[in-house]
Amino acid sequence: MKTAELSEKILSGDRRALARAITLVESGRDDHRVAATELLDLLAKSGRQALRIGLSGTPGVGKSTFVESFGMMLVAQGLRVAVLAVDPSSARTGGSILGDKTRMEQLSRQKAAFIRPSPSQTNLGGVARRTREAVALCEAAGFDVVLIETVGVGQSETVVAQMSDLFLLLLAPAGGDELQGVKRGIMEMADIILVNKADGDLKSAAMRTCADYSGALRLLRKRPQDPEGYPKAQTVSALQEAGLDSAWADMKTLVEWRQDRGHWSGTRAEQARYWFAEDVRQALLARLKTPWAQGRMTELSDQVAQGAVSPTAAAQEMLKGLGVAG
Repeated sequence: MKTAELSEKILSGDRRALARAITLVESGRDDHRVAATELLDLLAKSGRQALRIGLSGTPGVGKSTFVESFGMMLVAQGLRVAVLAVDPSSARTGGSILGDKTRMEQLSRQKAAFIRPSPSQTNLGGVARRTREAVALCEAAGFDVVLIETVGVGQSETVVAQMSDLFLLLLAPAGGDELQGVKRGIMEMADIILVNKADGDLKSAAMRTCADYSGALRLLRKRPQDPEGYPKAQTVSALQEAGLDSAWADMKTLVEWRQDRGHWSGTRAEQARYWFAEDVRQALLARLKTPWAQGRMTELSDQVAQGAVSPTAAAQEMLKGLGVAG
């Protein structure tokens, strides 16, 4: 399919064309990368934007269950929802199960919903290499909300915050000591903390955990992009669909405040700068994977191992060969 034709189909909301386009942008083939860049440039002219919500949390916290319940609620309100679920890849084989779509059985049946699982391919930060471009494709296809579900991440993996308008951190009740709440990293990036599984025997523990994190958030330095009372923590039960309406209301309040005061556009501009620099870095790293570069690396590393040249001098020689030495 020609790039222009694929672009038209995506703009008309064709789900198959969208899936095909995401496969295209995820490909590492040089000709596919050229076509993907052309496609993204064409679609950018539409100017369509969606609310991008990044969702992170540790493994087993119930991210997929929350996304399905939350997505079903949004669909019931007449919104079109796209879910980009990133599954972990094996560091040994590179394979992924990609089971998130199977977990979201109800949501996957909805015509107003689109679910795309992607392998992380051992990329750090909880997202796949081309997740940002997949978000742009979903926006062009006319979706109102794009949910980006990361793999289970730790305290320092916050890349998803660089591609979303709202960053939700999902926590499990009684997950650790109160000191976790004042640690930097992912806590500083979160806009709303949701303590999931606030039901049954865990409800009281969830309430205590929420109170602990609410107190911890008050100790963090206030951010200019937050109104009074944000970031905040609250309890939800994805299983019983409790607290979802309240969480959505808080999200809309925060979004409207940021839009009215110019933080929304400012954040997106900063994110564009970040991804420009990241694409440059990745392009430079890709040059190290060419046959010439790998052969030269082997030669120089042998010389370093033999003591014939220092590591610093060998690195400078390598950089000169790549044409990037200062």
